[in-house]
Amino acid sequence: MCEVLDCQTLDYHVILLVVDPQSEALVYDLDSELSFPCSLKVYAAQALRSDHTLRPEYHRKLRVVPADSFLLNFASDRSHMKTSDGSWRMPPPLYPPVQTTESHMNLDDFISVDPAVGWGTVFRLDHFLQSYTTMSSSSSSLSW
Repeated sequence: MCEVLDCQTLDYHVILLVVDPQSEALVYDLDSELSFPCSLKVYAAQALRSDHTLRPEYHRKLRVVPADSFLLNFASDRSHMKTSDGSWRMPPPLYPPVQTTESHMNLDDFISVDPAVGWGTVFRLDHFLQSYTTMSSSSSSLSW
């Protein structure tokens, strides 16, 4: 029998969320098999699903970063794409690494779910869905 003494589950996934007050929020997810784009309501139901069956310590959080802030601040030297011996896990993109005048690498600030770190706003999954699915359709009632 294996006993886990200290376990952390870390993952990040990047999507583009387009919010328009006149229409339904749309998700662009390059890794999904759902329609492209996909309405946030459909994406929530079929890809995100609910945290209700998860233990509270595994409830998901999302960092929402406005596009202008992302474009001005994001930097990656691609070090996260290398193994401990310095070789590439996968071939890197052909374009140069993204840098700013202030940083060569701040990926961890963007994927952190600590509200005191990085840019944008950190939401619990249920608060994210309440915020962004009701922005365009305040008459609907959703239960996440």
